[in-house]
Amino acid sequence: MSGFICILHWDNAPIDRALLESLTDFLSFRGPDACEVCLDGSIGMGHALLRTTHESKNERQPASLEERYRIVADARLDAREELIDELQRTGRNVCPDMPDGDLLLHAYAAWGASCVDHLLGDFSFALWDARCKQLFCARDHFGVKPFYYASIGALVVLSNTLNCIRHHPAVSAQLNDLAIADFLLFDTIRESGATSFRDIQRLPPAHILACEQGRISVRRYWTLPVSDPIHHKRPGECLDEFRELMDRAVADRMRMDSVAVLMSGGLDSPTVAAIAKRALNGNKTPAGLRAYTEVFERLIPHEERRYAELVVGALKIPIEFQVSDEIGLWKDADQHGNGWPEPIHSPFSDGGLSQLRQVAAGNCVALTGFGGDPALSCQLSVHFSLLLKNRQIRRALSDVVRYFAAEGRFSRLYLRTRWQIWFGDKSQTPQYPVWLNQDLEKPLGLRERWETFMRSPARPGASRATAQEAVADPFWPNLFEGYDPGVTSIPVEVRHPFFDLRLVTFLLALPALPWCSDKELLREAARGVLPDAVRLRRKSPLPADPLIALLERPESKWVDSFEAVPELGRYVERKRIPKVFGEKDAWTAWIHLRPLSLNFWLRSRAAAG
Repeated sequence: MSGFICILHWDNAPIDRALLESLTDFLSFRGPDACEVCLDGSIGMGHALLRTTHESKNERQPASLEERYRIVADARLDAREELIDELQRTGRNVCPDMPDGDLLLHAYAAWGASCVDHLLGDFSFALWDARCKQLFCARDHFGVKPFYYASIGALVVLSNTLNCIRHHPAVSAQLNDLAIADFLLFDTIRESGATSFRDIQRLPPAHILACEQGRISVRRYWTLPVSDPIHHKRPGECLDEFRELMDRAVADRMRMDSVAVLMSGGLDSPTVAAIAKRALNGNKTPAGLRAYTEVFERLIPHEERRYAELVVGALKIPIEFQVSDEIGLWKDADQHGNGWPEPIHSPFSDGGLSQLRQVAAGNCVALTGFGGDPALSCQLSVHFSLLLKNRQIRRALSDVVRYFAAEGRFSRLYLRTRWQIWFGDKSQTPQYPVWLNQDLEKPLGLRERWETFMRSPARPGASRATAQEAVADPFWPNLFEGYDPGVTSIPVEVRHPFFDLRLVTFLLALPALPWCSDKELLREAARGVLPDAVRLRRKSPLPADPLIALLERPESKWVDSFEAVPELGRYVERKRIPKVFGEKDAWTAWIHLRPLSLNFWLRSRAAAG
């Protein structure tokens, strides 16, 4: 989670050292362990370091190699042993305890721009080749690490922290109207290369950026492949392969003697916690694992505390609960508002800041269970339709028997949920907001844009197409960026083992049955590890919506009479926003509260000057 800044002048103007040092100092909240800068004529690099792996104990950045290459990076590489072996076969002098940033330098020296084809993990970096006068940058496959840039005349500014770029005096504060409109329509920016600011671009996941001779080029280096289906002869073979991949994914993301797990009482994050505990015990290190769980005790009915306590009781690890009953609508929004570099729609929470502050008191690394749901998603109707279409009647009957024979299946048939999907009220769907400013709506074609994105995508004839779409959804890089210290201002690096590329490739290749439906793979892998009450638990949404519960409280009445800042009028017709106090439909409330989220953000920008 280290922070970096890079400034390049194509007109050979010298770098202002005081400015570079000021921008680097701004990043110190990300990396309090060391702050350093280096200048070489018309290029300057700054880095704020946080040590989050054993190998980073002696790391220094900006790092250099052969008096030719320099790098600033926020990187955590997977499969280090394999990468080191590859580099050694090319004649590179690398050693097992070399920091990840130095390995990136050697990888570029060995393979040039093709180095990204040899990298696994979470990374964002800028590398300068002094001999070729070229700047080479890359962002990881799933977009766990952010990367932003601004190109203004002969100036290029690059960083993994958006607010750092905004502090450069040449970068304007003008907003990107389409990006703000996307926030009001979808909660997030739909253009993967855009930010909320006109001068600043976002490097999309799995892309590289090259700057040479005053020109910037951006290209994709990887696309999520459509995996060939795999079928194991014995169920035990599939479980063994999953356990091996999951062990490696968690171990590669620990590399510390002490880590936190952001844990629910479901299957995904407890699976991560169990593997982390085993890894720490296997390394004969002191028990340095602690779980953190958000719970409600009075606001809504909530069972997470009970299930989380069953998990930590079985694993014998400590746990801290974040009780969120008193969250309120936009409680402390003014204090938090200045920290959000872009608008965020989080009316009934603080974006996870309280929980991350809990973690930061004892750890700088936290693991999540994000990724199990998308990678194991499937549609059984599509699965059986394809079998019948291909006249695989015997296979279809066998899969029906296998489905109903699964342990605990009859308690997890989700009949009420399926009934709601098939016959429920179809009116409870996202609505196009009536309060958008029409002077902006028509020139940007916002209604047509909304209809395009709301349309269900065409799916190829494969039973796991839903998983492909779910893993590749732009929701995930936006979620990852929301946990990045550049947004939270909290020095905790959040890592996601289920988004390990090796593991994702394996999970996407599994057949819908028996392994993917209802996460049967995780349930079987957890046998004897997690309590059966957790292992066989139904997957279900919250029994009540916290937002609706808050809108029923008298103290929430103010949301219908908030005072709009002048800037909001460019995007929203304030008088057309319907009243939401007491609203019973979660979607309706969520949509009509977006202008209020934007209003808080615009107000915080004005207050920040």
